[in-house]
Amino acid sequence: MANIVMFVILAVVVLGSAIMSVLTKNVMRAATWLLFVLFGIGGFYFLLDYTFLGAAQISIYAGGVTILIIFAIHLVSKDTLQNLVARFKGARVVQGALISLVGLATVGVILMKNKFIDAAMSIADKEVPVAEIGKALVGSGKYGYVLPFEFISLFLLACIIGGIMIARKEDNK
Repeated sequence: MANIVMFVILAVVVLGSAIMSVLTKNVMRAATWLLFVLFGIGGFYFLLDYTFLGAAQISIYAGGVTILIIFAIHLVSKDTLQNLVARFKGARVVQGALISLVGLATVGVILMKNKFIDAAMSIADKEVPVAEIGKALVGSGKYGYVLPFEFISLFLLACIIGGIMIARKEDNK
């Protein structure tokens, strides 16, 4: 019963923080809400008794990536990003909501058509040891995730450098 209560609390924190991260108009507040999301995901790992993954989530993502994002925001001039106020037009919000609903419906149809939910329920009863998860995360074989992690890190670095270059060009004008 305690696990269910903790799951519900973590789910509310993660979903609420994610929504606030997207809806806030201040970039620094969005980074702060992202920090809460990442801490909540780490809490899910601890709830599942994956202490290594929980510690890695908190130290690498909640600690490292969030600090990297905050440093990138501070590197850019304060006028450009810190007080950035996004103005949304009603048509854009409706358009984004419709596109999101179409995407959700597409994912739902694919899940039902390929019977992923039934397969996931049969796999959910099996317990996967942490050693096997670790081998999958750092493995370079057929089901290894080292290469995608490296691509994601390079992509994030390119995004941060691109954001800094765009902001610096605006300063020169």
